[in-house]
Amino acid sequence: MKLGFFTMPIHPLDKDWRQSLQEDREAFLLADELGFSEAYVGEHVTDKAENITSCIAFLAWIAAATKQIKLGTGTVNMPNVHPATVAATIAMLDHMLDGRLIFGISPGGLLSDAELFGTLDRDRNAMFLEAINQVLQIWASEPPYNIEGQFWNITTQKTQMADIGQGIIARPLQRPHPPIVVTAVAPFSKGVTEAAARGWDPISANFLMPMWVKSHWPKYVEGCERVGRTVDFNNWRVAKSVFVANDMATAKAYATDPDSPYVYYYRSLFTKLKRNGRIELFKTRRDQPDDEVTLESVCDKLIIYGTPDSVADQILALQDEVGPFGALLYAGKDWRDRELGRRSMILMAEQVMPRIAAGPR
Repeated sequence: MKLGFFTMPIHPLDKDWRQSLQEDREAFLLADELGFSEAYVGEHVTDKAENITSCIAFLAWIAAATKQIKLGTGTVNMPNVHPATVAATIAMLDHMLDGRLIFGISPGGLLSDAELFGTLDRDRNAMFLEAINQVLQIWASEPPYNIEGQFWNITTQKTQMADIGQGIIARPLQRPHPPIVVTAVAPFSKGVTEAAARGWDPISANFLMPMWVKSHWPKYVEGCERVGRTVDFNNWRVAKSVFVANDMATAKAYATDPDSPYVYYYRSLFTKLKRNGRIELFKTRRDQPDDEVTLESVCDKLIIYGTPDSVADQILALQDEVGPFGALLYAGKDWRDRELGRRSMILMAEQVMPRIAAGPR
């Protein structure tokens, strides 16, 4: 099992934006120093708490400061951006990273973003599919482009001057393109099947109950088998909220106190999902009444915390429950206490992962 990092950071609304961005940057640089294999960052335009507005811009900011870690968009919300813009900026970012880019994509889940971009009442899944198909077609075809769709038309036929390079969109360094991943947030996700059939890989979200995370593997296998693709659990990434401390008292307080950044994180998600009618993501069974789903039950099920020994045991238990997966993505949270936040990542890499590799005690 590899160790990665995934953050859709949820910061206090009154926190200085410069400080939260610097701390998010520091977490990525620390992950690189500690040998994390990959790291992803999300994006939202209309969320003061989830205040990274462009994952591409953020990764460009840290590209030259990292050495070995693969960096991923987590995710580019495809309906919100013109496909040609995505194709061009992702290609440039892949070159900036010398081929260390992973291309994470999704339809986008924040409804206020959808309203902002005029897609609230449109078929965003259809827009997502058209957008990624057009991006891949741009990279695979020769200019001048003539790509027609339901939502976007792409051409440089009238204005191309190939002798001086005008009208040409650059391709990524990795060929035919960077690895593509999708974040799976729904139980028994059909999107996982379709992604696997296209050669893409899933990330199971850290706000999904373990029994629903488990449901993603058969859907992945289904997609691979449909096209004769080799089934490999190393291609499955599972994100999880984890906090590690030297002693259990510190770990419990930082992960579960009412002012904990972990509780704050899930309080924000709980509020959004409940108001948007998607509380089922936090249920432990399909027929569970809505009023049985509480913030306390969510935090109890979804936050792993403790000493290195305890956390390793809990992750091994998670693996037993959902099945083997290739990478555990440590889910980043606000650094309410910078030293404890850093220390948790260090303990995770240096003490927890070796214990997991050694297996159950």
